Amino acid sequence: MFCHSLSLRTKVSLTLIVGALALSACSTTAPPSSSPMSGQGAAEKATTEAIVQRNKQNATAFYNQFFNDHDLSAADRYISDTTYIQHNPHVPNGREPFKNTFAQIFQQNPQRHSKIVRVIGDGDLVALHVHSTMNADDRGSAIVDIFRFDVNGKIVEHWDVIQPIPEKTASGNGLF
Repeated sequence: MFCHSLSLRTKVSLTLIVGALALSACSTTAPPSSSPMSGQGAAEKATTEAIVQRNKQNATAFYNQFFNDHDLSAADRYISDTTYIQHNPHVPNGREPFKNTFAQIFQQNPQRHSKIVRVIGDGDLVALHVHSTMNADDRGSAIVDIFRFDVNGKIVEHWDVIQPIPEKTASGNGLF
């Protein structure tokens, strides 16, 4: 009964959020086992954690340079030149098509800005919880961007969930 009272837009937003959460739980790289039988020693765990930290730093640096500084060349530094799979339905696959799409968006919205609120890393995935606005008058959107990294620390795949920030929420809680 509850679902029948929700708008289509709300149902789609909820579906996307649930999908993103399910996707993050189904990483193609299993997290390292803490079992003594796993054979993973302290050095291997430290290396794994260092890779996760590197990927989180790369995701944050890319986001700030590309989406806040509108530096299109950041895509060349952080996105793979051989493989870039895009799951946003409005952006084509590939690094150059991605840059071309956002060159137009930045031209139309020169004040576009994104504040990273949270950074979560798990294996080869990094999720950013972001407050994005088009200009000073825009309430903005809550975005969860999920990036998959290759062994060299380059972004090879991207998913996102975008939810407009409402004037008020039923719970009284904000989105951040």
